[in-house]
Amino acid sequence: MDKPTLGVIVGNRGFFPSHLCDTGRQTILKVFEEEGINAVALSPEDTPFGSIESLSDAQKCADLFKQHRDSISGILVTLPNFGDERAIANALRWAGLDVPVLIQAFPDDPTDMSTANRRDSFCGKMSACNNLRQYGIKYSLTSLHTVDPESDSFRADLRQFVSTCRTVRGLKQARMGLIGARPAAFNTVRFSEKLLERAGISVETIDLSEVIGWANRLSAGDARLAARLDEVNAYLPQRNVPASAVEKIARLALVIDDWMIDHNLQASAIQCWTAIEEFYGVTPCTVMSLMSNKLMPSACETDIAGTVAMYALTLASGTPSAIVDWNNNFGDDPDKCVIFHCSNLPKDVFVTQTIAPDEIPVMDYHEIMSTSVPKELTYGNIQGRIKPGPFTYLRVSTDDYSGKIVGYVGEGRITSDSLRTFGGYGVVEVPRLQELLHHVCENGLEHHVSIGLGQTAGAVREALGKYMGWDIYYHR
Repeated sequence: MDKPTLGVIVGNRGFFPSHLCDTGRQTILKVFEEEGINAVALSPEDTPFGSIESLSDAQKCADLFKQHRDSISGILVTLPNFGDERAIANALRWAGLDVPVLIQAFPDDPTDMSTANRRDSFCGKMSACNNLRQYGIKYSLTSLHTVDPESDSFRADLRQFVSTCRTVRGLKQARMGLIGARPAAFNTVRFSEKLLERAGISVETIDLSEVIGWANRLSAGDARLAARLDEVNAYLPQRNVPASAVEKIARLALVIDDWMIDHNLQASAIQCWTAIEEFYGVTPCTVMSLMSNKLMPSACETDIAGTVAMYALTLASGTPSAIVDWNNNFGDDPDKCVIFHCSNLPKDVFVTQTIAPDEIPVMDYHEIMSTSVPKELTYGNIQGRIKPGPFTYLRVSTDDYSGKIVGYVGEGRITSDSLRTFGGYGVVEVPRLQELLHHVCENGLEHHVSIGLGQTAGAVREALGKYMGWDIYYHR
């Protein structure tokens, strides 16, 4: 992920101590540097202390932000003192960046409440937020009403805000590739291209026969094919996978990568059964796993809405995401269940060390698909256990009846509970899981759910719900 760039607005109000804006600005820039964030901010040469108070100050700030429009993904408004709410709102409106905004206010020191050092940022933050709401400008808040920028609390808020900014920026210009037709027996993955397009997400389609044709046409002596073959062979251990199948996987990977690059696509969904097995001779699971592991999420069964969720999780975390089914109960525990796919999971989500050898990820044949097509046509499947730890889940769906994009997000824990099965799998524990499952069923949402390791639900909820305007239920 590229180093993020945020605009910085230092609010000021003249009859409050202005020297606090000087030290406050320096503190914010210091924290940005420590957190690896680029800052675009007025300097003390541009305005007093690099802060804004007057209409002229606000215009200078707006002009500066417009000059950096292509790099700024969000804006921090910091209040070292009460701040001038009109200057802040005007600067944001005139800049016209339409990016997430975080409001932070410095805390007062109760042992020094003199006119020389009292901030009143506690109060000023409310005035700033009031004006932003009047102006129709969306904004986010820190966990604590006032907070020291050098504290762990603010740093956590800042990191979450950067994740939110990255998610919004990525989704608003996302392009998804749809390879093949929806499996006929899978109405559940229907989606609205028009609703996604209105949200800034474009879908580029291609017929599966074209991809298969290009793969078959590749010359055996193509140097790029040899390199891709090496990549596939080095990706994961193989369990008796024929060399001919590995070459087909490499051909497919090269063709799909070329198509993705040519059409500036960031993620994809693929018709993974059963035409490609019957007419090409492998499953595309390894190809999808490879792409997802490179932060180019790829969903099975042409689930573009699932791909959008995968991409949102990848943007928020900077790590690979996967798509699975809410698949089985786990004994009688109401807060645990089995997540599973057959699978195309990226290798980075799997365990690397375990006491059970069959939990280590391998490339193998497709145990489910081999019940309907010959086993020798189903190689390329990825099997293994998902590593334990915290995880975030997200489902996005296009609701044609309401004309909205909807979904849900939350966090849970992938456990180490004993389980022996096939495919890509794990046992998860989710607080109030039965309520979540009721929400899914009552609202007719899909059984597919996208997951990412780590905890990013807050950032994703803010990005999709507040800034993208989607109807997202946050399960906690």
